[in-house]
Amino acid sequence: MEIIIEGATISLLKGDITLEETDIIVNAANSRLAGGGGVDGAIHRAGGPAIMEECRKIGGCPTGSAVMTTGGKLSARFVIHAVGPIYKDGLHNEPMLLESAYRGSLKLAVQKGVGSIAFPSISTGAYGYPVDAASKIALSTVLDFVGDNKGSLDLVRFVLFSDPDYGVYSRTLRSLTE
Repeated sequence: MEIIIEGATISLLKGDITLEETDIIVNAANSRLAGGGGVDGAIHRAGGPAIMEECRKIGGCPTGSAVMTTGGKLSARFVIHAVGPIYKDGLHNEPMLLESAYRGSLKLAVQKGVGSIAFPSISTGAYGYPVDAASKIALSTVLDFVGDNKGSLDLVRFVLFSDPDYGVYSRTLRSLTE
């Protein structure tokens, strides 16, 4: 599924983010930038040791923030490591922190002057954020950013790992744009 907003394509697909050929892929990272499971582990494995070397130099990243490294062996030139919140109950600043992780990633992409970025569904795996709530934050943040920064990005893609996640994101995108 894709739509065009203010000249930018917002795209959803089911797939493997490590295979994306966008300028940047976003990693759902932990605050230590130490690699891990899920998307984080897959990106580090596919990208090779150069990504971890840069992560070690950076040292860490607070929840709600994002930092950038090389893409290593990935097709993407860069990886943005965005740290989303661990979901407790939605009453401990989780929505604000998740929005901040997405917005910070988009700002880094624009500062780098690239045209395309691919996101996973940040915080919805091991961090337990409900996909429905997370998709609303993710897609609203992207739509707002693209509207406020016309012409800054050509493509914002969400690469969802499962059919159910793709379905939730598709329904959310339709509800936000109809």
